[in-house]
Amino acid sequence: MEKSGRPEKKRLFGLSLLLSILVLLLEATVALVVSIVYGVTQESPNTGLGGSAMFIFLLPVLAVFATAIAGALSVGLVFPTVWLSGVLGRRFGGREAWWWVPVVAGGVSLVVVAVVIALAGGARAGAVTLGWFLTTAALTVPALLWRSRRERIFKPVALWGAAAVVLTAVLGGVGLATGVLKEYRPPALTAADLPGRWSDGQGGTVTFTADGRVTAVDIDDDLGGWGPENESTEPDGPEGEDTRCSGQGTWTYEPGGGTWSQEVDITVDSCGFDVWYVGGTESRPTLYQYIGDPDSWDLYELRRTGGGP
Repeated sequence: MEKSGRPEKKRLFGLSLLLSILVLLLEATVALVVSIVYGVTQESPNTGLGGSAMFIFLLPVLAVFATAIAGALSVGLVFPTVWLSGVLGRRFGGREAWWWVPVVAGGVSLVVVAVVIALAGGARAGAVTLGWFLTTAALTVPALLWRSRRERIFKPVALWGAAAVVLTAVLGGVGLATGVLKEYRPPALTAADLPGRWSDGQGGTVTFTADGRVTAVDIDDDLGGWGPENESTEPDGPEGEDTRCSGQGTWTYEPGGGTWSQEVDITVDSCGFDVWYVGGTESRPTLYQYIGDPDSWDLYELRRTGGGP
């Protein structure tokens, strides 16, 4: 292909690699914004502001790690896609054609998704289709730009990418503010909602009565917390010791300042419970404690299984 009577020069491999890394990082940022907005709409424990502050603190490390991953993907997936699309174009059409890029990207994505599914032990058809489509799109964009012969392309790519990130964030924020996207909040309980039997699904139960009494049966009492009595994080405690407890005691409900700050305090002499938080939904409320580090979102949950006695 010629322009102004002179053959158009190909961009150096290093510059194309940098462009691909830039595009993949922008795509990853858009995906991160989407995942954050989506996460706000999904049932999750209350992690407060600590997790957000920690995330911001780790941003420089995450940026370096993400850049390294983007570089590896550019060399391992984007460049082979560009190369193979060029080979197929010349072989079957006599010249390179841009539309070979999404075709090859689709084939490469199929292999990638198949490997991921095999490692994950299977997935639903809908998730497989969505994963294949998104992977194909994520590969196609940097591969098409890799083929571009425009000399001044980094600035417009960066500007358009930043605009896409901002637009995605704005649309997500507007959706949450207007109620089009429903932000998850724990159900608002009262003390009258608690009487009844709650189960951990593993044989353990807690039964609340309306007069403030509670009966615990085989409830896990060692959740790997930070207190001195919870130094072990093993399921059966130190040296295989049974950590489940049973007994009778009292309970109180504290509404706090909002649905996120609701607490249920269960006091049983033979158990060392921390406070229980409220989660779940209006139709399926839960009481939960954190297992180990709260940032892990690993929960020990109780679900209502029956009415009060």
